[in-house]
Amino acid sequence: MITNILLCGVGGQGTLLASNLLAECTMRAGFDVKKSEVHGMAQRGGSVVSHVRFGPAIHAPLIRQGEADILLAFEELEALRWAEYLKPNGLVLVNRQRILPMSVSAGSSVYPTEIISLLEKLPARVRAVPALDIAKELGNQKCVNVVLLGVLARQLPAIDRPTWDAALRERIPAKLLDLNVKAFERGWNAA
Repeated sequence: MITNILLCGVGGQGTLLASNLLAECTMRAGFDVKKSEVHGMAQRGGSVVSHVRFGPAIHAPLIRQGEADILLAFEELEALRWAEYLKPNGLVLVNRQRILPMSVSAGSSVYPTEIISLLEKLPARVRAVPALDIAKELGNQKCVNVVLLGVLARQLPAIDRPTWDAALRERIPAKLLDLNVKAFERGWNAA
């Protein structure tokens, strides 16, 4: 069985680190994995998306529209932007965080107010996660990505907890490891 996970967010949220950790874990668990990412204006708060596909044999890295099993959204509007990639009855894990695009900050557009309600109208399961609040409780909002990764990990029983822990130890700098292990644990328990 092939699993397709689309991670989306805004530049600076750690979307790419999360997708790298996910790909690392799937490889360690013995799966073939392909990953692709788009991060054009990421450094300026632009959209970042990463496709991660894993299974017995993966031949292409991109997820087609309507084929994502899980949409892991680091920001509410990005969840809405990429929702068409989700397959029917797929799972949306969305961080309860809003980052205003430049067009909204400049006053030329309005940020939608009912994004979660709009997502809940999809033929999908939607889970809003207070990852930013959890990260703030841990003292560093930059670990939102690892909180969300912990939530995602609970949805992937084919990858055991020691595999996730090993990938965190390998990929996270030593000075940030303790914080990120706690962030992952909080996400795991929040799932």
